[in-house]
Amino acid sequence: MTSFAHVDYPSEHPGMVRAERAAQGLKQAVHGFNGTRAGASLLLAAIVAALLVVATQVVDTWTEGHLLAAWIVMWVVAFASLALLATPARHAAAALRVGFKRWNAARKQAAEDDQLWQLAMTDARVMADISRAMSAGASRDIKAYY
Repeated sequence: MTSFAHVDYPSEHPGMVRAERAAQGLKQAVHGFNGTRAGASLLLAAIVAALLVVATQVVDTWTEGHLLAAWIVMWVVAFASLALLATPARHAAAALRVGFKRWNAARKQAAEDDQLWQLAMTDARVMADISRAMSAGASRDIKAYY
């Protein structure tokens, strides 16, 4: 008599399933990441840190009898700067981000224009196309002027 042993092995490793779920959760967290807000938070933290360094330098000049007052002043500076500079820091970070995107786009466009010009210097057909496009653009500008 022959008997077979049927052992059911799982088709997926439980640790791998957990790792895939963790990776999926991380992917969703990164997808919801807002770069402008993070940049603004980083800029705000840097500004507040600089203000706290200045406050600490001022506090160090005081005598030991004013230590509690100095501690209170330092934290007032910290919280006031957080409250007052949050919006300007967010706007500054957004403006820097937009400016960087514009600069990057202008740099890419200039590189593409240079590449096209280098091609036009070696191919008369491309130069003729550019010349016709410039003439058509100039005639459109003249018609729009009158």
